[in-house]
Amino acid sequence: MKIALFNNNQIGVVQGDRVIDIGDLISWDKSNPQTSLENLMTNYEDLKAKIVEYIPSGTTYPLSEVKLQAPVPNPSKIVAAPINYILHRNEMNEQFHTSPSTVDKLGFFLKSPSSIIGPDDTVLLPFRDRRTDHEAEIAFVVGKQAKDVPAHEAKDYIFGYLALMDITVRGKEDRPWRKSFDTFTPIGPWIVTGDEVENPNQLDMKLWVGEELRQSTNTENLIYDCYRFFEAVTSVMTLYPGDIVTTGTPEGVGPITEGDTVRIHIDRIGEFSVNVQYKVGV
Repeated sequence: MKIALFNNNQIGVVQGDRVIDIGDLISWDKSNPQTSLENLMTNYEDLKAKIVEYIPSGTTYPLSEVKLQAPVPNPSKIVAAPINYILHRNEMNEQFHTSPSTVDKLGFFLKSPSSIIGPDDTVLLPFRDRRTDHEAEIAFVVGKQAKDVPAHEAKDYIFGYLALMDITVRGKEDRPWRKSFDTFTPIGPWIVTGDEVENPNQLDMKLWVGEELRQSTNTENLIYDCYRFFEAVTSVMTLYPGDIVTTGTPEGVGPITEGDTVRIHIDRIGEFSVNVQYKVGV
């Protein structure tokens, strides 16, 4: 099932080129979409059959006529892998990457939830004299509280998957600073539940800047796949429903500048674009 936020915090299920509003069915509170989303995830197994039955009679909108929003508006945290593809490790000339022997040296980092934006929103570049890069990633949304979860059980704790761009200022500052500017975490286009994605570790992923293909890989090339990274994260911290975990970017990262349109596509999940401009006053 593809679960989308759209227009003024409405909740819907995407089917083909339409989105069906399910807010009335699940008592959705538009004034508090994050808590409502967490309640939906917690009760999803009980609600799933009711949603499927409701869809034919629900109010529908053409996707082309709605404004999609970030499908997870305000998670308690965003956990990110720094170097998790071999070729990207070589590209960035990093000594360490995500692995059992280096998790205490580099491990993972946190991004600010306030950096989230949605499809067709605008990335605001904070500097004219520093390089800012795109990074394409597959991310997942935690469905229930998790701590010390082994990799073979991780799929039971993951509610669904989405595409994510980890926008990054290059420099010597710590990663959270360089990656947490407002607008630096575009996500979307919706959440695809785990049962529909099936295997998240065998999906093609691409990113374009304008018409130029910059990044292209398959998630089978992850050093730590989605499930193993889930294990690594929960060995350190507790994850809560609605938290986002993002798994790192492949080779091909490159600069973006004002006027660019950046588009990401992941098989079985979908695609979305964002625009790029300088922050006002920069």
